[in-house]
Amino acid sequence: MEPLHDDDPAEVGPYALTSRLGGGGMGQVFLGRSPGGRPVAVKLVRAEYAADDGFRRRFAAEVAAARRVGGFYTAQVVDADPDADRPWLVTAYVPGPSLQAAVTGHGPLPPAAVRTLGAGLAEGLAAVHACGLVHRDLKPGNVLLADDGPRVIDFGIVRALEAASGTRSGVIVGTVAYMAPEQARGDREIGPPADVFALGSVLAFAATGEPPFGRSPAAPVMYRIQHADPDLTGVPAELRDLIAACLAREPGDRPAVAEVLRACARRAASATGGCPPRCRP
Repeated sequence: MEPLHDDDPAEVGPYALTSRLGGGGMGQVFLGRSPGGRPVAVKLVRAEYAADDGFRRRFAAEVAAARRVGGFYTAQVVDADPDADRPWLVTAYVPGPSLQAAVTGHGPLPPAAVRTLGAGLAEGLAAVHACGLVHRDLKPGNVLLADDGPRVIDFGIVRALEAASGTRSGVIVGTVAYMAPEQARGDREIGPPADVFALGSVLAFAATGEPPFGRSPAAPVMYRIQHADPDLTGVPAELRDLIAACLAREPGDRPAVAEVLRACARRAASATGGCPPRCRP
């Protein structure tokens, strides 16, 4: 979190902005306050995208889809204006570090915490998939560690499965180190198994501090994702089979999120006498 810059707006729609939370390829994220004083996360789209009518249509569709997603492990969309001069999206504010920041600052999570993390993320993805959506960009930076469990955030890249036919073949959406082979190939059809693959990569990062196919440059990482086995060196033995299954090269060979949820929840409960630990470090 950092102070607002001189050229940042003081408000977006009815929301007063107080500080910067971060940014990404699509826009800047601010901490804001609702008219009633509730803290919210406000995502303001970059100016260069606002002039693109095609982008606006996609953004509007993604906002409509994101409003349908509920559950305990997602940050819910509470407001948006796809027609504003610079389109914006508001979600519930989740206090807590990202998984990326937590692992970078404090080191890998212990196995029991990784299992609890996996259970929460699998439940969050199940809520996304139940609405006929695919997140497509699950990564450590899009996972927040709240006191009561993880939250899957940033539905700015979520695509409705039924709209997949409108995506041109060869267009790649996602973060290279965590994308599935079918995303790296630019396949037209991207389904829930791609999120399972990303989940496996995120859990490997949580357990070791490194993504299983390396960090950069992008081209070698994309090649390894499509043709090489993941490097699970350092992944505790009790987690390795589950993570390896999620990282199967063929989408049909990966477990469903419900299977991942059952496996993580069962092992977390058995390891703690029925009371899973919080995953925040």
